[in-house]
Amino acid sequence: MLRNLVFTSLAALALSVGAAHAAGDAAKGEKVFRKCKACHDAENEKNKVGPHLVGIIGRPAGTVDGFKYSDAMANSGITWDAETIDAYIAEPKTYVEGNRMAFPGLKKEEDRADVIAYLESLQ
Repeated sequence: MLRNLVFTSLAALALSVGAAHAAGDAAKGEKVFRKCKACHDAENEKNKVGPHLVGIIGRPAGTVDGFKYSDAMANSGITWDAETIDAYIAEPKTYVEGNRMAFPGLKKEEDRADVIAYLESLQ
């Protein structure tokens, strides 16, 4: 009984996390992404201060050719999807300790969902 309750609760949580990402607005996300544009390009395979984000969904972290990643990011074992991007852009310094991203993160869940929707729209 308790196991079923725990399983049901975890399943509901997983669905709510997925729903939060699905609810993102790509047009709003493009506007929020302006905060990221100084360091990242999402439409062209051009590295800046940070790596380009073209094709980020499904890509292992630390694998963009020509970009020098921190050891922490290169060895993180992360594959970028809506959940990992959400967690990372919420608190970059704590999600991958030792990475070099100086941006403090997007604190609003809606902003993160919108940015993720924008990145997904470019795939």
